[in-house]
Amino acid sequence: MSDEAERRRPPTAQQFVLTELRRAITTGELRPGDPIRQDALAARLDVSRVPLREALKTLEAEGLVVHHVHRGYFVAELSLADLEEIYRIRRLLETEAVRTAFARLPDGLTGTLERIQEEVERAAGAGDVTAMAEANRRFHFTLIEASGMPRLVRLIGTLWDATDAYRALYYAEDPHRERAVHEHRAVVSAVGEGDEETAVRWLDQHRDHAVAALRRVLSGS
Repeated sequence: MSDEAERRRPPTAQQFVLTELRRAITTGELRPGDPIRQDALAARLDVSRVPLREALKTLEAEGLVVHHVHRGYFVAELSLADLEEIYRIRRLLETEAVRTAFARLPDGLTGTLERIQEEVERAAGAGDVTAMAEANRRFHFTLIEASGMPRLVRLIGTLWDATDAYRALYYAEDPHRERAVHEHRAVVSAVGEGDEETAVRWLDQHRDHAVAALRRVLSGS
């Protein structure tokens, strides 16, 4: 295990394994359909099989991994129809959350989005897919959580969790990172101006571009 991994190691073995598995999936180190070889992973992370199994169960409940009898755990694969359905539901739920957030517009929301966007842009410029995915999620959920509807936020979070492995595929390419940065800036500007319709429109485009790119990946073109 690297010194860097040791420094960021959470307080429990299960949390540590969960963090490392998420990182491997969100960076594309483990891609959709890849087997998760428990013995090798436990040895590499210097943990027993117990916290590894518990972490895998957590990820299975979130839809990030699947278990096949007599074969073991694999990174979950989604069909194009699955992805399109998830993004369609996200559009419905996130639009409701964003419109409610605009009705409330908590003080400091624009400034918070701007600060997170700086992190998004630094990660994008460095080609750091992990950091960009993390900052991107904070950006979107800062706006979603401003709705003040925790149950809705949890539902949306479940949908995001299910597509983490595919987000890594999207952010792996420079043009996609650049487009996301541009779209985020437009959203921040719309929030600053209190322009609800423009913000919703840009967020719709943001999701649509991701789906279009993933459609090409899954079709092999």
